[in-house]
Amino acid sequence: MSAVTMKTPESLVLIPGLNCTPTLYAPQWPALAPGRQILVAETTADDAIGAMVERLLAAAPERFALCGLSMGGYIALDVMRRAPERVTRLALLDTTAKPPTPETNAPREQMIALAEKGAFDNVVTLLWQKLVAPDRLADEALRLDVKAMAETVGAAGFVRQQRAIMGRADARQVLATISVPTLVVVGEEDAITPPDEAREIAAGIGASARYLEIPGCGHLSTMEAPEIVTRALLDWLG
Repeated sequence: MSAVTMKTPESLVLIPGLNCTPTLYAPQWPALAPGRQILVAETTADDAIGAMVERLLAAAPERFALCGLSMGGYIALDVMRRAPERVTRLALLDTTAKPPTPETNAPREQMIALAEKGAFDNVVTLLWQKLVAPDRLADEALRLDVKAMAETVGAAGFVRQQRAIMGRADARQVLATISVPTLVVVGEEDAITPPDEAREIAAGIGASARYLEIPGCGHLSTMEAPEIVTRALLDWLG
């Protein structure tokens, strides 16, 4: 009788987005976790993407699958710039490879000013209007989950994250260097990193990228379309 060797699922590192916690991936966790080591990157302690990447690489196993949403995608692309040999596969959800501009940084500066003046609740309310598809704005349960994540990150953590986002590098030149299986997901109604920016990522990566656009979904795809994202991630993980 021949021995049967059971393959251990590869470790998975999840990177939350701005003002988000592990709750961002809670809908996917039950399907992804069995038999698999899952780590969630710390993204609230540093005010530079590079520092977040170094913290992630220090905590992660030698080889791992990597998934990031929004700001998490910025961090994931910087991991691919600095340590591509450690990543077995990549998932980029609702994110962009483009660098910041004065136009995109201006509203971030305004939100930082509000947070530093003690009006972080106002910031959370303003962000909610853009985070989800218009049809989901009345979803009170989803709004409360998003609010709870923001309250956990806190005003100081939010400011650090915004400064990191505003100082990020242009990641478009990294795309052509990515050869691992890559999943690119975007909500059709994502108003923050719209589908054309996700298509640019997929095209820049080329043959190893699979592109998925989710109808009726905004920026928080893992929470707005949990079943679709879960199935896509399971397929990506093989």
